[in-house]
Amino acid sequence: MTDNRLLMIVEDDDAFAKTLKRSFERRGYTVLIADSVEMVAMLLADHDPGYAVVDLKLGGQSGLVCVQALHAHDPDMLIVVLTGFASIATAVEAIKLGATNYLAKPSNSDDIEAAFARSGGDTATPLAPRPTSIKTLEWEHIHEALKDSEFNISEAARRLGMHRRTLARKLAKRQVG
Repeated sequence: MTDNRLLMIVEDDDAFAKTLKRSFERRGYTVLIADSVEMVAMLLADHDPGYAVVDLKLGGQSGLVCVQALHAHDPDMLIVVLTGFASIATAVEAIKLGATNYLAKPSNSDDIEAAFARSGGDTATPLAPRPTSIKTLEWEHIHEALKDSEFNISEAARRLGMHRRTLARKLAKRQVG
């Protein structure tokens, strides 16, 4: 039997996971935290959460594997995927694997709880007025390279095919977080 107010947070950023945990506990949820696919499997052996929040990138592992495992455990579980690297491809795969919603970071507990409530979909969702700008796409690509290189500017610049000083100038214009 699924516990309606039991929430599993699957997040490898310890500070963010603890912040979400405290926020959801204040809302009346019981919260479990996992930081890997293996920990999700261990927790599912003893618990039946009704809700889950899954980070898309889990330190070298894909959060999509967790989504698949959580959905296989309980097809009625409401699963929200959070990511700093939103893309159409990962959104589609997350939904196909059982996620009920997909949110780009930064997202807070209000956004997540609203996403749980919107699990049925909304045909009135407005179409985007224009495609994403080149500057936004460039920044998202730079940020992904930085995160993948553990914020090593020289390595990120190499992966991006640009000079280190060029990347440093771009970063000076926009904060990295």
